[in-house]
Amino acid sequence: MRSKPSEAVINFKEGVRDGIPIALGYIAVSFAFGIQAVSAGISVFQATLISITNVTSAGQFAGISVIAAAGSYLEMAGVQFIINLRYMLMSAAISQKVDPELPTLQRLGIAFGVTDEIFGVSITRPGVLSPWFSYGAIITAVSGWVLGTFLGAFSGEILPPSLISALGVALYGMFVAIVIPVAKDDRNVLVAAVMAVIASSVFTYAPLLNRISSGTRIIIVTVMISAAAAALFPVKEEGGTPDGE
Repeated sequence: MRSKPSEAVINFKEGVRDGIPIALGYIAVSFAFGIQAVSAGISVFQATLISITNVTSAGQFAGISVIAAAGSYLEMAGVQFIINLRYMLMSAAISQKVDPELPTLQRLGIAFGVTDEIFGVSITRPGVLSPWFSYGAIITAVSGWVLGTFLGAFSGEILPPSLISALGVALYGMFVAIVIPVAKDDRNVLVAAVMAVIASSVFTYAPLLNRISSGTRIIIVTVMISAAAAALFPVKEEGGTPDGE
């Protein structure tokens, strides 16, 4: 008589199951990252290593821009801090879902794979979040992210420049596809997106401002638009005004 699988095995399999669609989506996005990385002068190995150790789409794309512009370490640190700040909030929320007695080493393992998508499938799990579910989802999703990066970077080295340029357009189409559905349903998101486009254009083409490095521009525009959106469109608490009255 076969014994029943342990709870850890069941949770791991469920994590793998939920991680498969995330991995498929990651392959498409990281493929574009791989192409852009090679275009910036980074090798296939270096691009793949970046994806293995970072696992942050927006942060990696911004980081490549800083590298291509020969930005400073301080600029890189500032860009990554601003762009990835949301992961602190996600990690704080996840920490409330795990067993209070969970060892620090296992918490670090879960924290490594906190992305928007993995956070989404983790935070909606009923009851206490098993670290084995997180490991299954992380291993599967990150494998897709790394594989897509490798394929994109390798293709970037062998495909003709004209095709690489055409594939590069897909990156911007991806960002537009992310924003438009949400903006159609939420006017505040639409206004914030338009403000970001205008601000970015001003910093790109206006005299003097266009001399600011790309990494510093990202920091300024991100902080400026986030602060403006928070002031103009505060989130109202249930049963009261934004101030809780």
